[in-house]
Amino acid sequence: MQELFAEPLAGHTTMRVGGPAARMVVVSTADELVDAVREVDDADEPLLVLAGGSNLVVADEGFEGTVVKVATTGVSVDSADLCGGANVTVAAGEDWDGFVTRAVEEGWSGVEALSGIPGSTGATPVQNVGAYGQEVAQTIARVRVWDRMEQRVRTMAASDCGFTYRHSVFKSTDRYVVIDVMFQLVLQSLSQPVRYADLATQLGVEVGERVPLADAREAVLAQRRRRGMVLDAEDHDTWSCGSFFTNPILSEADFEALRTRVGERLGPDAAPPPGFPDGSGHVKSSAAWLIERAGFTKGFGLPGPASLSTKHTLAVTNRGSATTDDVIDLARRVRAGVEEAFGVRLVNEPVLVGATL
Repeated sequence: MQELFAEPLAGHTTMRVGGPAARMVVVSTADELVDAVREVDDADEPLLVLAGGSNLVVADEGFEGTVVKVATTGVSVDSADLCGGANVTVAAGEDWDGFVTRAVEEGWSGVEALSGIPGSTGATPVQNVGAYGQEVAQTIARVRVWDRMEQRVRTMAASDCGFTYRHSVFKSTDRYVVIDVMFQLVLQSLSQPVRYADLATQLGVEVGERVPLADAREAVLAQRRRRGMVLDAEDHDTWSCGSFFTNPILSEADFEALRTRVGERLGPDAAPPPGFPDGSGHVKSSAAWLIERAGFTKGFGLPGPASLSTKHTLAVTNRGSATTDDVIDLARRVRAGVEEAFGVRLVNEPVLVGATL
């Protein structure tokens, strides 16, 4: 266990903004993680649990409390057979893309479309991380957590996690600290069915077909690189939290109202907004589509310190000298512009600490 004081948090997040933590404790084992959290709770001090920092924006003033930096490691195969698949337990601090790489190499199918996503494995159930037609909810068997309220370790089955689009019971509360995650993956050399049209086109297959796992991973990485969504210290388009806004989930009535607003603003011959039924009577539209049609182009904000990515309008980026206030101001402008144009209020995907949108 390592203890640091006045540690700048900008260096611990992919957005690379944020002031200092009054105190940071770096933990490398599950026991150290639980002990560190208990110590802070017993002292009744503010706590922030941090791992990869890929979905976090911390205020310029920093954090007046203790940050527990999760640096735990370990991937263990609990069982692996053709009938039951591969049951693999991954420590919360393990690099997510490192785990996906191993899954592809081992012939564990089910997370290949989630290649290139930055951050730690423990963060994936919190957000129900997803991309290109896959979500971690499809493969998570259980999540082991420290319950800060009950002061005990709990094992939560997937059905207890409340997984929905980019959400879970872990996201709506600071009650649970993820210790490790068990994934149930299929033992096979082929990917799960390709569900994303652009990905299928790149692979030269029809939507619904399967391809070799390595091919699926490389195609996903290529798609993400084109959008500036694979971390690269030399590329400021990747100094971000990935998608800053979630795709809006609208009632059917609200979606029809959106279609009307689009026609009024863009003209009766304009293409309608994309809409995909989510299976629960709601319609998922596209935040990026709305942002672009509201007048926010790629690179909007340049030459300022924060801008939309020059590759993808859904990412708010740090051009090298941005502060948290710069990032929040830009995101606020985009959200307000979309709401004024189309009556849809976008919701931020990253967690904001000490800052509000």
